[in-house]
Amino acid sequence: MGCFEFLKYTMFVFNGIIFLAGAAILGVGIWVKVDSGSVLGFLGKIENAPPELKQVLDVGYLLIAIGLVLLIIGFLGCCGAMKESKCMLLLFFIIVLLVFIAEVAGAVVILVFRPLTDELLQKLRTAAVQNIRKDYGKNEDVTGLWNTTMTGLQCCGFDNSSNFVGSPYYVDHNKQFPPQCCPDLKSSCNQTMADSGQKSPGCFQKIKDLIEINALVIVGVALGIAALEICAMVVSMILYCRIKSLSA
Repeated sequence: MGCFEFLKYTMFVFNGIIFLAGAAILGVGIWVKVDSGSVLGFLGKIENAPPELKQVLDVGYLLIAIGLVLLIIGFLGCCGAMKESKCMLLLFFIIVLLVFIAEVAGAVVILVFRPLTDELLQKLRTAAVQNIRKDYGKNEDVTGLWNTTMTGLQCCGFDNSSNFVGSPYYVDHNKQFPPQCCPDLKSSCNQTMADSGQKSPGCFQKIKDLIEINALVIVGVALGIAALEICAMVVSMILYCRIKSLSA
């Protein structure tokens, strides 16, 4: 097998993986949009939530868009390599280059606006706590979304059990907290029980922990994707030039 054939089949294999990854991401994006009981769905329904949060909650649409782009890239790469199509290879190179530029620009934007994250989180906290104290135990949608989130993440309130003080549920249940705040207790969950030992941490802390645990993995995957994109562009141009020279 010559160098040209090796590069062609390597291009096919790598873009096949990209195609499958795109299908997986597309599926996750559709699931996020359909699953109204997810954490993202819950955050999106918080009354008086900061406007900036709406952009974060469009992650479902973003995943769908990324999945579609990867599907197109994978298809063009596979077919362009196997059919030795100059048009497909050139289109593949252009799309990957645009994606790479967009990723670099996105990384720069994240670094520049990172100081605004604390302000956004503070606004979110205020809105979430107000939401609990106003509607938890009275509004079925709000109550159901909080219960789903607390059960799924094994947490209690946004910060802790104190967020429920004064809520309709707290008042109507003789100053009791939701059972999620005391998961190990079969009896009612009162102030003393909820505070002793902090049976369940706040949901915000749980989400932060999940992000921090996976941060290194996310960075590593991003760097790996960037390296693959550069290699893919180089290989596609080598194949393009080789095919062009053979057809001349």
